Amino acid sequence: MKTKSFLSFLFLGALVFGLILSCSEGSRFQTEESATTPPGPPTNITWEPINGGARFFYTLPKDNDVLSVDAEYTNPSGKTFRFTASYYIDSLDVIGLGSTAPQKISLYGVNRAGLRSQPVDIVVTPLEPAVTRVAETLIVKPGFSSFFVDWTNELKQLINVYVHFKYHDRGVDRDIMSVFSSNKEIDRKFILNLTLSPDVPIDVWLRVEDYYGNTTEETSFGTIHLMEDNELDKTKMVIPAPNDSTIVLRNGTIFNTGIPAMFGDAKEGRMAKILDGIIDVGVNASAINNFFHTDSRGRNGISGIANVNDWNIILDLGGYYRLSRIVTHQRRSEDTPNRGQYYRNENCGEFRLYVFNESSLQWDSITTQRTPIPQGITELEIVRLGQEGDMAYFYPDEPQYTIPTRWFRYEMVGGFEENYSTSHANVNCMSELTLYGIKE
Repeated sequence: MKTKSFLSFLFLGALVFGLILSCSEGSRFQTEESATTPPGPPTNITWEPINGGARFFYTLPKDNDVLSVDAEYTNPSGKTFRFTASYYIDSLDVIGLGSTAPQKISLYGVNRAGLRSQPVDIVVTPLEPAVTRVAETLIVKPGFSSFFVDWTNELKQLINVYVHFKYHDRGVDRDIMSVFSSNKEIDRKFILNLTLSPDVPIDVWLRVEDYYGNTTEETSFGTIHLMEDNELDKTKMVIPAPNDSTIVLRNGTIFNTGIPAMFGDAKEGRMAKILDGIIDVGVNASAINNFFHTDSRGRNGISGIANVNDWNIILDLGGYYRLSRIVTHQRRSEDTPNRGQYYRNENCGEFRLYVFNESSLQWDSITTQRTPIPQGITELEIVRLGQEGDMAYFYPDEPQYTIPTRWFRYEMVGGFEENYSTSHANVNCMSELTLYGIKE
């Protein structure tokens, strides 16, 4: 009986405490007073500079109906930007200031009815803004029928990089502007498909702009000349038989490299499809099942053999070439317009490129790379990227040609999913592989 009474007392106490909390919190949302009476402003305001702005600390207004503390400023173009922090937070970041010059920022309390307090004006001196920090890191480098721009954006704010370039080709002056948006900490963007000879000069200018209308001056990055390469003839290439680890050297010697060629004729896939010039674009299209498939038996097609999930595409190029870049096409395997498996499971996301060095009698590992996964775009745009193919340079940071070689090797390292660590057993497919370079 005593236990029962004690439990009843606890329940009653909890109920009363809950009602008190409810009434206390509910008073914050009362409408009668807030509909006509503005709240008080934040007090005890201090601030510290941050890149392109300031971080404010303050004491909240004592009004029960205060919902937030807001801050705003007007940029030199007359556009006003507003920033908000709820009443649960005692600090507020204001960003987007375009220089390190002093700037007035107004803070005020806002209640449930949307009424503002009297503003408190604070003059701050921000640190260097994102646009100039990014602009200081810009690098332009010529490549093969293309050039690229690198930058670092340590603040990870959304910025636009404007690439303005001019050249004269076949009697016509070209004046082109390309814009790239990014909030990645480190990024690289390519200007592709410039079928220009190395003797055609290209003048390049860059500038950086942010969401808040701040922009750097357009700056000249000088004149560049592109490097030249050509698509290798696939009809001359030979794919070794599965589990074959031998190659023929220039002097006719048969040499065992210790790295077996792969098996790709499982399920609907066929190994020869990677050289037929046709990409897999979906099950309802004419290019049906145009890919290889290892069925998790990448080495020789025999289940139970050690390392069967590690696969290497090995190609006899049919002649000696200095290789420059590679373009691969993934398996889509889905009805249009969906993205299917583009940049997803079954396709290779991380890879390693090799050429065989006949001087040292070994496979030279040139580069290990990851194909970027598209972010912030639509499914249809991802399909477009997948059908264009994914390009990689053999020397991505300093474009150049490899040593002369007749034998090429592409090693699967991982899939796209789980941050490129997908189990090898789930990376089975590729639709097309195209190599570029110059004949020795």
